[in-house]
Amino acid sequence: MNEQEAFTEPLCELIKLCGLPFQKKKLSDEISYSVAVSKSIAQLGYLMRVPSSQVRIQICKCVVSFYNMELPRKLLSGYQPTSANYKIQMAELGGLAETLVLSLALVENQLTEKLWVLKALQHLSSSGINCRLMMKAQAASRLCLYLNGVDPSGQLVFRSSEILWNLLENTSKEVVNQLSSLECVYALKEVFVDLLMHGFRHYDRQLRNDLLVIAMLLAQNPAAPMIESGFTKLLIVLATFTEVKIPNPLVKGLKLTYSYEDFELKKLLFNVIGFLSKDPRAVQLLSENDVMPALLYYVKPNQKPGFHDWSAAQYEELQLHAIAILASVAPLLIDKYLSCQANTLLLVFLEWCIGQDPFFGQGNSFHGRGGRGNKLAQMRYSLRVLRSVVSLHDDAVNLNLCDQGAISQLLDILKYAANKSKEKEDAILLEIQANILFLLSVLCENDLHRKELFSYEGVDILIPFIQMDPKKLYSGLGHNCLLFCALDCLWSCVVGCYIAEDCFLEKQGIFLLLDLLALKQKNLYSTILGILVEFCDNPKTTSHISTWRGEKDQTAANLLIQLWRQEELELGVKRDRYGRIVDMKRPIASSLQKQQEVVPMPASCPSFAIMEISENIRAKIYSLLCKLGFENLPGLSAKDFVTLAIIEHYIDFKVGEVWRELCAELKEEFRPVTPDEEALKFISKVSEDTGRMVATLQTEVLESQHHKEIQEEEKMYTKIQAIHKQREIVNKSWENFLTRTSNYEALKKAKRLQEKSVEASRSKLKTQNGAVHSTDIKGLSTTIGSGRLVTVQSTPPQLVGGPLAVTDPSVCEGALKKIKRVKMLDSVKKDSVPVE
Repeated sequence: MNEQEAFTEPLCELIKLCGLPFQKKKLSDEISYSVAVSKSIAQLGYLMRVPSSQVRIQICKCVVSFYNMELPRKLLSGYQPTSANYKIQMAELGGLAETLVLSLALVENQLTEKLWVLKALQHLSSSGINCRLMMKAQAASRLCLYLNGVDPSGQLVFRSSEILWNLLENTSKEVVNQLSSLECVYALKEVFVDLLMHGFRHYDRQLRNDLLVIAMLLAQNPAAPMIESGFTKLLIVLATFTEVKIPNPLVKGLKLTYSYEDFELKKLLFNVIGFLSKDPRAVQLLSENDVMPALLYYVKPNQKPGFHDWSAAQYEELQLHAIAILASVAPLLIDKYLSCQANTLLLVFLEWCIGQDPFFGQGNSFHGRGGRGNKLAQMRYSLRVLRSVVSLHDDAVNLNLCDQGAISQLLDILKYAANKSKEKEDAILLEIQANILFLLSVLCENDLHRKELFSYEGVDILIPFIQMDPKKLYSGLGHNCLLFCALDCLWSCVVGCYIAEDCFLEKQGIFLLLDLLALKQKNLYSTILGILVEFCDNPKTTSHISTWRGEKDQTAANLLIQLWRQEELELGVKRDRYGRIVDMKRPIASSLQKQQEVVPMPASCPSFAIMEISENIRAKIYSLLCKLGFENLPGLSAKDFVTLAIIEHYIDFKVGEVWRELCAELKEEFRPVTPDEEALKFISKVSEDTGRMVATLQTEVLESQHHKEIQEEEKMYTKIQAIHKQREIVNKSWENFLTRTSNYEALKKAKRLQEKSVEASRSKLKTQNGAVHSTDIKGLSTTIGSGRLVTVQSTPPQLVGGPLAVTDPSVCEGALKKIKRVKMLDSVKKDSVPVE
């Protein structure tokens, strides 16, 4: 080829043959000949060095044919074609893509050849392996520099951008790094502006949006010189010029239509602002180019679209997108936020969201999720904006909100959302409620007047959140977050204001908190205990805590001691099987604390013993029991009293730990003087003595309990013996009864004894002038008590006026007649003689 051009045509024919499918005899031939085939295909890339346009174009056509492989019409006898992807795989194995990228330098000034190479690379870049090979040859930066080349057909930009997109999908981070040079950013900016200003075709607008996505990815890379190139400022101006209507030379003569491509452009520009808000260097540009007024333009009630305007669904999507971006931008531009009266706009907009305006959201977009047929999406993102600015704890912002009645309005919205949630509970409504509770927490914190404003309605609204069904905490919708926000709101808006606290106590709020604590949800312990400790400053609280009873009549003191034991178990504090102190020197030290080496620290830095206080709940439990008192606590077992002895001396043990750390740090640095050393030893001894004293007390408690258990056991045995003795008496009585029944002599003997006993029991005094009635039943041959048989006889005439005399004849006519009534109610025993 270098000597004679006559070889050009035959070489092209040979290259054309390489585009045809290979034939194989065996199935294993594809693997057996893979090395030879991959090397032969790699030679195609090396042939790009031949200085012939015809050869180079034919090579590119051959590569393109790999992806449009057609089976031959006639098959050779004994052969069959290879699989359709065989050549593509061999091209990957031979590194053809990398060679073609390098060959771009050879065809830099030949447009036709360059376009063919790009077409071949466009096909090759569909593979992740080829993309990685191309990146080795700096494909991204090479292609980006070609974007603004002269090409009347427009294929250069199209094919280059397509290859860049394929590279981004497979190796995004490396592509962004290669495009982050100043030359690449300038080239990308120039071609983007050209398409923006002069591209009127549908195809041009699509290509413009594709390049904007690449620019958006570059904006996320701090190393990319987007600001230095002026690209950042251009994008910000493009995002805001239709809303602020301020003339800018950068967009002079630019008109956006309401086509779908321009709608996508608008959304992409909003996204760019969102990414730029994360770059501190771009904040000044956002402030100078009226981003805040442009975004606030959409914070207004939706209106019916005009004829030449966005559709209702498109406007809603842009509105929600703008408000979502505002949540990221507002905290950065707080002065602009206040000067634009953004708080007022947002509160008015929220008022519209809960109003009766007949607006029905489309809910088609990402940001419109859950907002179809309602205004929940608008409410959700507006509250996110308020949350982002209130989180700054800026006094000016919070005062501005409260002066406009935000607390009352937020409570109304919370009530509205809570009612909606009763109809249908979803993640969006839960997020709305959680955000409102958070806003109220920040606004009312450390301000007594605002807490009083909250207390009039807020406590009633807050109670149902604390009464939440525990099963919902595992639903995954966000009930956990909502409960935390409710507890935070309780802590910030109620605690510290006696009016609100009394209202909460009247509604049995302390009982609800203890019920929640009894669920043993570890992530709630710290917050609930902290609230209870703060509440105990109110003198009415302790009686509520003492009155509370949980399951199986559990008391608050018992619950707190159980939590203490559970916490110590997780911390790895050493205790014996009865819960007594084992290590007298470090009675409450955790396993991690014992492993910690002594590190000398400045006086301003808290030591490990101090830091440990905030990392577990023991200090809060100790504080709460201090408020309740350590004496006369109901519902405690001996094991509880053993633990209570440790809790009562928690602060003494903690002081001992701090002194121990101090001694260790001193020994690391220098030796204390003798008086100081003696003082330190004495302090250490006091701490150890306290541990021994508590251990002794615990032993006494256990011994007392053991003695009590023995006494109770003896009582139980005595009771059992009495029961057995009674059973023996009953059994003996039954045996005597059987004896009397079966032995007539024994029955007569028993009868005589019974009669003697009856006779002995009778009074010896005789009745004067009175009738004597026999109490014996004649003919009775039993020794058991008789049945209910009564014989009533009249009083003899000579004793009229006696005890049985009837003075009034009308009371009972025929009283002198002998009446004999026999009523047998109980069955006669087996040894009884029948009675008539």
